[in-house]
Amino acid sequence: MRAWALLYAVLWYLTGVGWQRNSERTEKGFIYGKPGHLVKVYVNLHHSSPILVCMDLKRAEKETVDPTYLWVGPNEKPLTGNNRINITKTGKLMVKDFLEPLSGLYTCTLSYKTVKAETQEEKVVKQRYDFMIFAYREPDYSYQMAVRFTTKSCVGKYNDLLFRMLKKILDNLISDLSCHVIEPSYKCHFVKVPKHGLIPELFIAFQVNPFAPGWKGKCNESVDCEDTTNYNILQARNRIEEFFRSQAYIFNHDFNKTLPAMHFVDHSFLIVRIDSCRPGFGKNEGLHSNCATCCVVCGPGTFSPDVDVTCQTCVSIQIYGAKSCP
Repeated sequence: MRAWALLYAVLWYLTGVGWQRNSERTEKGFIYGKPGHLVKVYVNLHHSSPILVCMDLKRAEKETVDPTYLWVGPNEKPLTGNNRINITKTGKLMVKDFLEPLSGLYTCTLSYKTVKAETQEEKVVKQRYDFMIFAYREPDYSYQMAVRFTTKSCVGKYNDLLFRMLKKILDNLISDLSCHVIEPSYKCHFVKVPKHGLIPELFIAFQVNPFAPGWKGKCNESVDCEDTTNYNILQARNRIEEFFRSQAYIFNHDFNKTLPAMHFVDHSFLIVRIDSCRPGFGKNEGLHSNCATCCVVCGPGTFSPDVDVTCQTCVSIQIYGAKSCP
């Protein structure tokens, strides 16, 4: 039986009839340095970084004589090419399979010559470029939802029966997506309805998240599974929206114009997305305005121990991605 039809039947059974929401790139996808300015770069965890150019855009549009490039990593040691670090002969840097510990300050010193044509006099010019690279990941989504149902009375067993039956129906509706309903609650209030006086209504709230028991089995070969879990929670949201939309359709198109005393209140369904970050990551719109919606790796002096949205202060931490404060 379809979920909306099942609930409709339950409502009749219970009570009978009642009333009626970036990094700075050039057009080529390269990120250039800016003399005297720190360039922030955000790299999705386990992905390759964008290509960093050891040159500013103005210099890149001119001839550069005998250029040499020296890249220095967060550990303050010169970078050399390997299976993770790729440095081209023209000073371009890319980091593969980016991880939390790779975050930090990357500097490049460009050395080149200016030559006076008439005297062949040479002068060595040096320019330093600073890039601050941060690992980030997409937030995990969940949804806070609210809905209202009319009821016969604020006292009685039927309210609790409806509440438990609704949760069971919604859980069954999204169980194949490894999503489930958590933190459900309800309160009864009297609502003054035009032409109907005071009507007792159940204000029901619950959260839907993609971490039901066994959720990791849906990840396949994904390292972090956030793409899968976020896709699943979006599908769960759509199903629940359709479920309550069907409830409204039934009540607005019932040929007899008679409704059970406990029924869905049309237009009462509300939904708000809630973002959370994995341990070691957090949001900071002020510090990371170019990646405001991202979960950015917690920097030195901060940590994030659980599924929260912000990094907490811990002065003894000297690494990126800390999950605890010693």
